[in-house]
Amino acid sequence: MESSRRGMMNPREESSSDLVAMRRIQRLSSHISPDVTVSPPLLVQAERCSSRSSKKLEVNGEALSMYMRGKHMDIQEKVFDFFNSRPDLQTPIEISKDDHRELCMNQLFGLVREAGIRPLRYVADDPEKYFAIMEAVGSVDMSFGIKMGVQYSLWGGSVLNLGTKKHRDKYFDGIDNLDYTGCFAMTELHHGSNVQGLQTTATFDPLKDEFVIDTPNDGAIKWWIGNAAVHGKFATVFARLILPTHDSKGVSDMGVHAFIVPIRDLKTHQTLPGVEIQDCGHKVGLNGVDNGALRFRSVRIPRDNLLNRFGDVSRDGKYTSSLPTINKRFGATLGELVGGRVGLAYASVGVLKISATIAIRYSLLRQQFGPPKQPEVSILDYQSQQHKLMPMLASTYAYHFATVYLVEKYAEMKKTHDEQLVADVHALSAGLKSYVTSYTAKSLSVCREACGGHGYAAVNRFGSLRNDHDIFQTFEGDNTVLLQQVAADLLKRYKEKFQGGALTATWSYLRESMNAYLSQPNPVTARWEGEDHLRDPKFQLDAFRYRTSRLLQNVAARLQKHSKTLGGFGAWNRCLNHLLTLAESHIESVILAKFIEAVKNCPDPSARAALKLACDLYALDRIWKDIGTYRNVDYVAPNKAKAIHKLTEYLSFQVRNVAKELVDAFELPDHVTRAPIAMQSDAYSQYTQVVGF
Repeated sequence: MESSRRGMMNPREESSSDLVAMRRIQRLSSHISPDVTVSPPLLVQAERCSSRSSKKLEVNGEALSMYMRGKHMDIQEKVFDFFNSRPDLQTPIEISKDDHRELCMNQLFGLVREAGIRPLRYVADDPEKYFAIMEAVGSVDMSFGIKMGVQYSLWGGSVLNLGTKKHRDKYFDGIDNLDYTGCFAMTELHHGSNVQGLQTTATFDPLKDEFVIDTPNDGAIKWWIGNAAVHGKFATVFARLILPTHDSKGVSDMGVHAFIVPIRDLKTHQTLPGVEIQDCGHKVGLNGVDNGALRFRSVRIPRDNLLNRFGDVSRDGKYTSSLPTINKRFGATLGELVGGRVGLAYASVGVLKISATIAIRYSLLRQQFGPPKQPEVSILDYQSQQHKLMPMLASTYAYHFATVYLVEKYAEMKKTHDEQLVADVHALSAGLKSYVTSYTAKSLSVCREACGGHGYAAVNRFGSLRNDHDIFQTFEGDNTVLLQQVAADLLKRYKEKFQGGALTATWSYLRESMNAYLSQPNPVTARWEGEDHLRDPKFQLDAFRYRTSRLLQNVAARLQKHSKTLGGFGAWNRCLNHLLTLAESHIESVILAKFIEAVKNCPDPSARAALKLACDLYALDRIWKDIGTYRNVDYVAPNKAKAIHKLTEYLSFQVRNVAKELVDAFELPDHVTRAPIAMQSDAYSQYTQVVGF
């Protein structure tokens, strides 16, 4: 009660009590935790509960939009304008699988050959621009976005990143102008996540200087291969490189390598001899992408078709590589394909923006009930609707800045090839792809429900968005598997920390502050509940990092204990849920750090204030959702937990007041959102016209 009364004091009363409060807490600190130093300004912040003005924050929407959209706004506008001018290239609500596939191919032709946007050159030279194009294209039709990704990021990217100059010279122009449509044949019927378990073989024939591609059994049939069922003419096939030897074994397995394999005739488009292609059929979503299955029966390709950046075979069958082991070569190969994960994380945020925009614009428009004899109120004025949508809006901003950071780091990695940066991007892309796509998948259902019956209409897009996005959780790495990679990397860094090794930027807090995070929580700060303290970025980030550090220390101890009786694999499986929680906690820490940084760097004061509201809501909502963890270790006292909950609700209300400005800053015009209930003018009129009135 005392702290509550202090929170209600006017400024004059507060100023007279600040010195008393400061002295009391400093005295308590010195008795309870002598090592803790508390600065007077922080004490004043902690004890003051800011007066909560009901005045609406005025946001400079143009400044916020410019800050959000960044330097590639022009190319995205070019994509939007081109497809808005071409009704024949817009995807209708009702369309058959076959028609959708042809439309997606025509959309890609339109982008490249009519709009003059050539994505492949950006894959190599300007990844940030490529991902901006991909986000815009995915807004037109998610199937179109994935088909573009298959052509340029996967098929084109594998040739550029795993091949050498001879491959670039031979294939670049054809891939770029869509003469050489292709696919990326990695996944098999029996193996998806475990790429090292692939069974397709590429056996070198020294007499003819060729590789022979074979599918040894049904489990090795290439499965879910985009562009394969209808349009692909080439495939990058991942297969075990088998070399003849002169010992008793007769052959040597050099591990998984990538090969360019023609699958259809360039002129007739007929399937080539030895290649069998079947259609994977109708899917839950993304039916504009022609997924197929490939079987190879003694398909011969020239030796030069080996993508030989990390390993090569000479004319006489000798294998050479700059990397000494199969595992090193395998790691380098997969490391070059990390761009797919980066793109999916970034594209998933684009889907979340569209979904949140539709749901929030409708919630501002829709009015239901109200006080007696007064007008009905917007459903976004209801606390329950704010609880559903405002933390989601805040999270959308958080993930936007985190994935922009990821794209920047990826672009830097492509230029410098710095080893530490490669490792950092690999783990960060795995974590963000998993975390963001899982969140977006859940949020799409929340948005549909938040829009009631009208959210169920196909024309309002939640169904197609949800179905098309759902597979984002699986391809380019199953989310559960990717989180385990993050956890494994954290444990590796944890070990290096105690051995004095270097830590990459994203993980550096583990070395800098681990001891502080793992010390006993300070019983004084655990009780601080002032609004200024709870909205202090240092408190928020410390709380996130404390949780990660504690989870890391605990799971390391558990793994060591269980490995003695269960072995390494069994111990990992015993601790798996703990490891997944650890990985998510770390990624949340990275996301918050980037959001705080983005708020600080925003040049416009009003836009910065709006971002600060969203950032505080993101941070405190996440702390509240895991409040049990903080309470169990007394990091947060009961009174502070209650204050966090109350402040989260208040911040949801404050973000609601600028929700329109926040979604408008995404700059998604009506012809991109394409949901009648989200139209910015005459929404109901346009909705009734859709059904024929």
